[in-house]
Amino acid sequence: MSSQSEIPLCGKCGGFMLYTVYILKSMVRDRFYICHTADLDKRLKEHNAGRTKSTKAYVPWKVIYTENYETKSQAVRREFEIKSYKSGIKFYSLVS
Repeated sequence: MSSQSEIPLCGKCGGFMLYTVYILKSMVRDRFYICHTADLDKRLKEHNAGRTKSTKAYVPWKVIYTENYETKSQAVRREFEIKSYKSGIKFYSLVS
């Protein structure tokens, strides 16, 4: 468990900020996108508005999987772990 000083406070909610690791699936192609964010709703809108170079060709996207973490470093670590088995059995066990 990390100390409180490592967890940024969320100005809107007055509580602790969580980081979300997420997997998106394109609604038009058989494509997935894995990343992390502190504001999933905002980030999904950005993806679907075509503001992310790597995802704009495959809009619209839908969120198919999420995990929450207290620190950004935990979220980044998990994001890269998921990416390491992106096309394998472990990946499909998360998204199916």
